[in-house]
Amino acid sequence: MLKQLLNRLPRKSSLTTTTKSDNGGDSAGIISGSNVVIASGNRIQRSNSTNVVPNRASANALKRMSSAVFPSSVVAGIEPLLSFKDVPNPEKQNLFVSKLNLCCVVFDFSDPNKNTIEKDLKRQTLIELVDFIASGSARFTEPVIAGICKMSAVNLFRIFPPNYRSSSNGGEADDDEPMFDPAWSHLQIVYDLLLRFISSSSLDAKIAKKYVDHSFILRLLDLFDSEDPRERDCLKTILHRIYGKFMVHRPYIRKAVSNIFYRFVFETERHNGIAELLEIFGSVISGFALPLKEEHKMFLWRALIPLHKPKSVGSYLQQLSYCITQFLEKEPKLAGSVIKGLLKYWPVTNSQKEVMFLGELEEVLESTSMVEFQKIMVPLFRRIACCLNSSHFQVAERALFLWNNDHIVGLIAHNRQVILPLIFPALERNTKNHWNQAVLNLTVNMKKMFSEMDNDLVLFCQGIYDEEEAKESTESERRKGIWERLETVASSQPLTGNTAVLVKPTTSISAC
Repeated sequence: MLKQLLNRLPRKSSLTTTTKSDNGGDSAGIISGSNVVIASGNRIQRSNSTNVVPNRASANALKRMSSAVFPSSVVAGIEPLLSFKDVPNPEKQNLFVSKLNLCCVVFDFSDPNKNTIEKDLKRQTLIELVDFIASGSARFTEPVIAGICKMSAVNLFRIFPPNYRSSSNGGEADDDEPMFDPAWSHLQIVYDLLLRFISSSSLDAKIAKKYVDHSFILRLLDLFDSEDPRERDCLKTILHRIYGKFMVHRPYIRKAVSNIFYRFVFETERHNGIAELLEIFGSVISGFALPLKEEHKMFLWRALIPLHKPKSVGSYLQQLSYCITQFLEKEPKLAGSVIKGLLKYWPVTNSQKEVMFLGELEEVLESTSMVEFQKIMVPLFRRIACCLNSSHFQVAERALFLWNNDHIVGLIAHNRQVILPLIFPALERNTKNHWNQAVLNLTVNMKKMFSEMDNDLVLFCQGIYDEEEAKESTESERRKGIWERLETVASSQPLTGNTAVLVKPTTSISAC
């Protein structure tokens, strides 16, 4: 009877009071349920009352307890420490928002012994939120969307301290141990919640785009500089989902990522997330419609190709090559521009980068048509000739391995009248002077292949090479005779005062 009378009394379905928390957040909710939470040591114990409607004393006790743990997060309304199963279905959405507000409190994880009870309570609350979304019970109304975006921003968006970043900018740092964020036990759950939220089929993108806006995306992109590889992996998945969900934001994302690449290439040469960003764009490029827009081609020319310039290109070359290959599959005519870009940024003093460039060059040539190949074959094989004569045996060997590719051999054979005269002097110098036996053997095999392909052309090139060598020898003897005469004249005159002294010249070394 008493229960029936109480049910007839008017109740407030939502009593909302807003206060400013320490971090600038708002909290709102409704008092309901009968779950009492008791903090004991490092554990959080729950005890359920048998009453459906809590009395004033138990509700106040529960609120005092949670206010003591999170003094700035708990306000009048639903008690956020209640379990979802302990409140009626109409109030679960309000409890969801209340729990989101509670999780806006950020703790210091530099000291593992600090706020252990509060950290454990927050972690359990985050897990409850994830489970609630996974169950499909969550309805993404505008207050819920705002609460999720706010909670994610408070917990995830942060400035990395200077000592958090790696001080090296070369490929040698690839083997260093990665740094792991001490707050990952909480960050991981927040990322999981954000991913489930973005991926949910019930999320209305038209409403969510007001909160997942340009500012939110830009700050999310800033997190790619994290040194924690686990965080970058989560960000990679989330950004890809955002790109797929919010079509209106796609041009902005491409522009923002381009700006990250520009800053990395031309200013800092330090960024931890280039590989992950390129991995995202590998799948994005594969979805570009044909014919390619001019904006997409500019992204290739201005953002992707200059990424070959930094010293640390080895840490993301695989992803970069995949992106470029995707462009060439969409539009093979771009092969000439890509090869020109490779030649522009070709390393001069870094042999390891040169080996990597030769590997990527082979992939590009596999997608190159005869027409595009003929446009760039002269400057290309002048560069390859220099690689054939490299004193670093790996560079010379990798350049010779290009002839193991049937497609490249076909392109060369069709244009041998132009290509062989460019590389024949390098082959001859290798057979006479190169110190590495493997390079010497490969060079001999290549000469045999050209002889079988067109022996008359090989003999013609041999004749030109011998003639040039004879001219060079004659010129060298002439210069040597001039120096000897000058030395004789100089030695016959006594040294007085500041008289200049002729120094015997050293043997000159030809460079590419």
